[in-house]
Amino acid sequence: MTAQSVFLDRRPAPRRRRAATIVGALALVPLCAWPHGFAGKRFFPSTLAIEDPFVNDEFSLIVAHIKEPGEGDEPPTLATEIEAEYAKTIFPNFAISLGGSYNHLDPDGEEDDRNGPGNLEVGAKYQVFTSPYHEALLAIGLEAEVGGTGDRDAEADEHVTISPALFFGKGLGDLPESLWYVRPFALTGFFGGNVPTEGRTVVLAVGEDGEVEEEIEDNPTTLGWGFTVQYNLNYLESHVRDVGLPAPLDRMVPLVELALETCISDDCDGETAGTVNPGIIWLGKYIQLGIEAQIPLNDRTGDNVGFLAQFHVFVDDLMPSSLGRPIFGQKTHRPSWQVR
Repeated sequence: MTAQSVFLDRRPAPRRRRAATIVGALALVPLCAWPHGFAGKRFFPSTLAIEDPFVNDEFSLIVAHIKEPGEGDEPPTLATEIEAEYAKTIFPNFAISLGGSYNHLDPDGEEDDRNGPGNLEVGAKYQVFTSPYHEALLAIGLEAEVGGTGDRDAEADEHVTISPALFFGKGLGDLPESLWYVRPFALTGFFGGNVPTEGRTVVLAVGEDGEVEEEIEDNPTTLGWGFTVQYNLNYLESHVRDVGLPAPLDRMVPLVELALETCISDDCDGETAGTVNPGIIWLGKYIQLGIEAQIPLNDRTGDNVGFLAQFHVFVDDLMPSSLGRPIFGQKTHRPSWQVR
């Protein structure tokens, strides 16, 4: 689950988790797999603004806070979103997810704030490929935002949006030893679509004269895409060169995320919005903490800097014999924090 579309929804929320699979691929699921987030020695942390290229048992809580630009008759709005998601592995390489959010909107010039839940989001993800030597991951995903399950006052859509996506991750640990200072770098990213089931939505609103008016809202199809650049200091200390970093620096992952969305419908073809998010992640034994700035890239996203904050639980590390294991098959357990 992650960021709500700035075209389908005005709120630039933290991340759009598009968990994923193709039903026919279930027959290819192996009986064992690498633990979540690992490709060989490389551990990929769960990022804040874009989805991860692996399946896992996890619980994630993300807070997004930013002032959105006005649009049409809508004034600029200070938006805060609290988003939660739980992901569960069914097979070692296949997981499903369930998520939702609570939104607080404070429009400029209006006395009353607007509060309410966002729409329910359900999804699945299939990890197609893992290369331990090349520290590479590839996954496919499908998510559905269930329209009408949230509060319209909190800008929850009435229609369903389907979001298929492709996710990838690549560590640079296979570079030559002479490039030791580059080897802790890793890249992750995704490409995906957001396809509404209805091209337009008719909304009934009460006008200033008290009469009921019809408003028609366009629901464009968009392309979501993004990348992260990470520098894993724990990987540097554990697998490249011990430079003597003290705690807590030896468990830090500085990173920059780029989260973008491009409209591909006729009425807004080519318009792009997004943010660049520099920040840092700390890796603990059972949890992960993260903080990032949310910097708009253009006027469509606004000109006010916001932030993202993350609290993430490694359920497979915390409860490896119960909730943290796949329902079918086995996953080689390797604690996320124990990478040495």
